Amino acid sequence: MDKINLEEKLSLFDEPWSPKVVASLNDYDIQVAKAHGEFVWHKHDETDEFFLMVKGRLTIQMRDGSVELGPGEMLVVPKGVEHCPRAEEAVEVLLIEPRGTVNTGDAGGELTAAKERI
Repeated sequence: MDKINLEEKLSLFDEPWSPKVVASLNDYDIQVAKAHGEFVWHKHDETDEFFLMVKGRLTIQMRDGSVELGPGEMLVVPKGVEHCPRAEEAVEVLLIEPRGTVNTGDAGGELTAAKERI
């Protein structure tokens, strides 16, 4: 077992909206990601989505309101809830999702990222 330094892992890439797997927990991927700008409106019909802010401020837009997250704050978006993350400035976030979950959910498109382990 080796400890994982999130700051070190986040320094290995720059591209936004492209989560990188840093560990596995049972059947879940623990990922780090960078974000800047607006993502895509999407939902995950089969799973909740976990966001934990590492650095910066991220707004999770939902059809019935938005939640702003700062460092050390987390949010679980329930399965089936359409949402769209947005970051005015570059941010860093930790995500937990079942292995194989597509980052763009039901939306697909050019922002769909291949799962890469770093």
